[in-house]
Amino acid sequence: MPSSPAAVETARPIAVVLLSGGLDSCVAAAIAAQEHALALLHVNYRQRTEARELQSFHAIADRLHAAHRLVVELPSVAEVGGSSLVEGGPAVPAASFAVGEVPSTYVPFRNGQLLAIAVGWAEVLAARAIFVGAVEQDSSGYPDCRRPFFDAFEQAADLGTRPETRLRVVTPLIDLGKPQIVQQGLALGAPLELTWSCYQDNELACGVCESCLLRLRGFVGAGVPDPIPYRRRG
Repeated sequence: MPSSPAAVETARPIAVVLLSGGLDSCVAAAIAAQEHALALLHVNYRQRTEARELQSFHAIADRLHAAHRLVVELPSVAEVGGSSLVEGGPAVPAASFAVGEVPSTYVPFRNGQLLAIAVGWAEVLAARAIFVGAVEQDSSGYPDCRRPFFDAFEQAADLGTRPETRLRVVTPLIDLGKPQIVQQGLALGAPLELTWSCYQDNELACGVCESCLLRLRGFVGAGVPDPIPYRRRG
């Protein structure tokens, strides 16, 4: 007797995906969906575009038919401060792309905090992998977006979980430029039109923050228009 679609889906290994609602995490989720049942994790940490990012998270989760989804509140990130991305921080600067400088939009050890939550949930779900849409080659230069950091965290997760827990921390975009990420997303049918990348605006993307400019360059380099609305395009 042939297996039902539900039985086939249940048999797929689970992957927890950190899904902010942005371009990179959406493409990472689409990559994970090729071989895994999706457990999509979103964290609200009082970022300036929290409501808009959450909207994108749920829209993407619906489109990708996520088997599991979890939204976690982590207000301590904003309470610690130290970033222009969170409420109460300094203003989000216009993009500068200064070489060797960590921009004010860096949220201190954010990926470490998000991965810790992801590891805990992955262990509960008996997941096999955690996917993160981190980018090192064409990025803002955040120290917690480098492959050695994720390798070290994978080792820490192995040391700090049950003996039978075996988790890979997968960063499928880490060495890609934004045009390649856009192209891969389009090839996979990822819902890029549902994503949101702006650091400071919720209705029309500002078009001048570093995240907006990196995204716009990606679509230009891929030779396709960016499907989200902008107040200013560069």
